Amino acid sequence: MSLFAKFNLSPAQGRSSLARRLAVATAAIVIGGIVAGCAPAATTAPAATTAPAAQAAPAATAAPATQADPTATVAAAAPAMRGAPGGGVTPIKATPTFQDVVYATASATQKLDIYLPAGDGPFPLIINIHGGGFMMGDKSNPASADEFLAAGYAVASVDYRLSGEALAPAQIQDVKAAVRFLRANASTYKLDPQHFAAFGQSAGANLAALLGTSCGAAALEGAELGNADQSSCVQAVVDWFGPTDFLQMDAQFTGTACPVTHDAADSPESQLVGAPIQTVPDKVKLVNPITYVTADAPAFLIQHGTADCNVPPQQGQLLYDALKAAGSDKATLTFLEGAGHGGSQFSDAANMQVVLDFLAKYLKG
Repeated sequence: MSLFAKFNLSPAQGRSSLARRLAVATAAIVIGGIVAGCAPAATTAPAATTAPAAQAAPAATAAPATQADPTATVAAAAPAMRGAPGGGVTPIKATPTFQDVVYATASATQKLDIYLPAGDGPFPLIINIHGGGFMMGDKSNPASADEFLAAGYAVASVDYRLSGEALAPAQIQDVKAAVRFLRANASTYKLDPQHFAAFGQSAGANLAALLGTSCGAAALEGAELGNADQSSCVQAVVDWFGPTDFLQMDAQFTGTACPVTHDAADSPESQLVGAPIQTVPDKVKLVNPITYVTADAPAFLIQHGTADCNVPPQQGQLLYDALKAAGSDKATLTFLEGAGHGGSQFSDAANMQVVLDFLAKYLKG
């Protein structure tokens, strides 16, 4: 049984904030210090206040990485381990300016936290989408939030229904509903509705990429969740070690030191779609960001560690190749040599500067 499966949540637990947090705490103990994309704290945000009710390039960057086929490195360097929840692990210093904001009412899970930097705004927004194999994790402690706030960005960290509560495409429908809510209430929260970016780690990166490529895809919109008159499109995506085409993951790990377990019935991907993934290719295609790629896709920064044994590095290559083939001139892919499924190479000062430069180009340019 995979490590993710050991922490699977029942439908009732999926609706419980306490259960979500206990699952993450337990996973953190088991993985013994694997850090999935958090950075040292930098600044503080204003104290939390009560939220008002509302309806629901390829420019070269100095990345510490290279673009290359990572297969050989994976076989040699990756540990045989799965299950680290994506997102921030090291505590951030910032506290939410608005906490537990309800963005839809179909589930008690549908809440978000908003962090604002100093100043009057309106601020460009980074929408943080946590990882955890679609089955654990929550909006607390959004990855790199302190760095983003210090650079003048607002951060919205979103909870979405986990696979123990609802099958796909509920997760992307929730994220899209959150984006529409934030856009509808931009003036209330001092946000710039024309400059939204999605930032996801691991499973959250799948949702961030899917949010980026599926602008206007009715099947994923979840318009019934509210604010249907608003756009769920984003202007930029930062994808940290996210899966894209689930059906290729085991084939990409075959012959390496990494577990070949994604096709199993108890894998996070199979539990997301409600059946072993190879038996329901149409359902898997529905949540593959590559399905929706066009030349009009927003800017993408895709980063993956070459020693990732949770998600094959080739998954990022597939998305990058699809964007380029469609005619996008705003996609960048970097492989972080020797990095695993997150860790300090993603959150160190050099790589964070790459991320901040990318965001500035598309959110502040």
